[in-house]
Amino acid sequence: MADARPVILAVDDEPEVSRAIARDLRERYGGDYRIMRAESPLSAMETLTELRLRNDPVALLLSDQRMPEMSGVEFLEQASKLFPTARRVLLTAYSDTETAIRAINRVRLDYYLMKPWHPPEHNLYPVLGDLLDDWRATQKPQFRGVQLIDHRWSPLGHELREFLSGNHVPYRWLDVEHDPEAQRIIELLTPDEKTACNAPKLKGLPLVVLPDGTRLQRPSPTLLAERLGISTHTATQVYDLLIVGGGPAGLAAAVYGASEGLKSAIVEREAPGGQAGTSSRIENYLGFPSGLSGADLSRRAVAQARRFGADLILTQAVTGLRVQAPYKFVQLSDGSEASCRALVIASGVQYRKLSAPGLEELTGMGVFYGAATTETVVCQGQDVIIVGGGNSAGQGAIFLADYARTVTIIVRGAGLAATMSRYLIDRIEGTANIEVLPYTEIARVTGTDHLETVTLSNVRTGEEETRHIAAVFIFIGAEPRTDWLGDSVLRDDHGFILTGRDLLVDGKWPPVWKLDRDPFLLETCVPGVFAAGDVRHGSMKRVAAAVGEGSMAVSFVHQFLADL
Repeated sequence: MADARPVILAVDDEPEVSRAIARDLRERYGGDYRIMRAESPLSAMETLTELRLRNDPVALLLSDQRMPEMSGVEFLEQASKLFPTARRVLLTAYSDTETAIRAINRVRLDYYLMKPWHPPEHNLYPVLGDLLDDWRATQKPQFRGVQLIDHRWSPLGHELREFLSGNHVPYRWLDVEHDPEAQRIIELLTPDEKTACNAPKLKGLPLVVLPDGTRLQRPSPTLLAERLGISTHTATQVYDLLIVGGGPAGLAAAVYGASEGLKSAIVEREAPGGQAGTSSRIENYLGFPSGLSGADLSRRAVAQARRFGADLILTQAVTGLRVQAPYKFVQLSDGSEASCRALVIASGVQYRKLSAPGLEELTGMGVFYGAATTETVVCQGQDVIIVGGGNSAGQGAIFLADYARTVTIIVRGAGLAATMSRYLIDRIEGTANIEVLPYTEIARVTGTDHLETVTLSNVRTGEEETRHIAAVFIFIGAEPRTDWLGDSVLRDDHGFILTGRDLLVDGKWPPVWKLDRDPFLLETCVPGVFAAGDVRHGSMKRVAAAVGEGSMAVSFVHQFLADL
């Protein structure tokens, strides 16, 4: 784990003096501060640059005045640009006292000390102790996490923000066009890195700065996960239980499976929580009368699953399934396979794509599918549109109304009553900056580097209206993520997986079912392969129902494994 203590940096070109001052500093302040030393101003500046990129706090700079590369005053002047709040102390010989006095105004010098400073109990510690106490009293806690520098309309930046947010990784987003801090960080980069960041149309972005100072330009979520120590590969040869999908159903299966002794793992291509994980508020989940966010629910569930020993294999899409009894082999997007004795498919659903001119080209650049709680930066003080009349659309509208100037919900039908829960409709009607437009659809959208205008059409009259809109969030129903199954698992006409008695055709099990027993309630046509949650034909499409099915599937897994 990175050392979070503030830094005291001492600079002196005489090695013996440098070691001596570091020793005295460590003896008194080593418990609360990181004591660092440098034997040249240039190496000290390199150290400070790395500390600045990592956003590590520097409390005190102590520099000798007479050094060959630059004077102590010159060093402190440069260093203060990186750490303007650090206290500055100059070490001088008696003959340099006039220089030190002039430096008080030039570099806002806090103190100068005469060499030698011994004994430190009398000549060093009282002065430095006061300065450090003063520094601590004026400091706010430093952000320690991932820094993401990008512009608002970057599709990859949107993907990375969703990944970091969904995986509960602390991060700070800096707008390269409006945040001075972003430019200050870019100025600290190497010439090649700086050139890439300032390339035409900012195509060298996003830039990710990790807590240890490592820089990644335009990383994929998989590369970022690996650098953050998030598992992207299987940890064992064969799992008792492998779960495809990390939504509520998959997380519940992992918690119950791992807690009951099954070697369990989840494969998730994005982030734990699924669509529910992006919900700004879930208000009808049992036991939470004030509601909870999807992120809170997924964070708690992930912590439970990991505590019981379940593995999470992230940023991997599932591309295929093959069965070689008694084992099931799931192909992953990196070309590897994960094998198991029992498989639970809980891959959920994805929002159906809306077809209108311009939408595909501007996806991620002002057009988003789902709640996109990470996109409040796009909405701040702007006009936005929600497409859809279900509960997810209502929750998204209420959340975004706290940031946007106006939120317009458009639906093709007469209103929200037929598709949205009454408690959400009441809240929408009571929110002044939310408008509902019935009988309306998007005719087209326009924009160059980002969304600029949306043309709305009345489905009854054909009348059109064009508005300047910052963002469109689309919630128009869902389709299952089951194409990867091919012909191995039977599905209905819409792609949802058939299980249990839904497999019966004219009172008979399908020919592929070869066992003497009937399929279990959540079992597919392949023995030992189960489906749970929204991906299953006939499921209730509710978070609580998905959690119930995920936990129920584990009981059937036990029964299946007992018969092997």
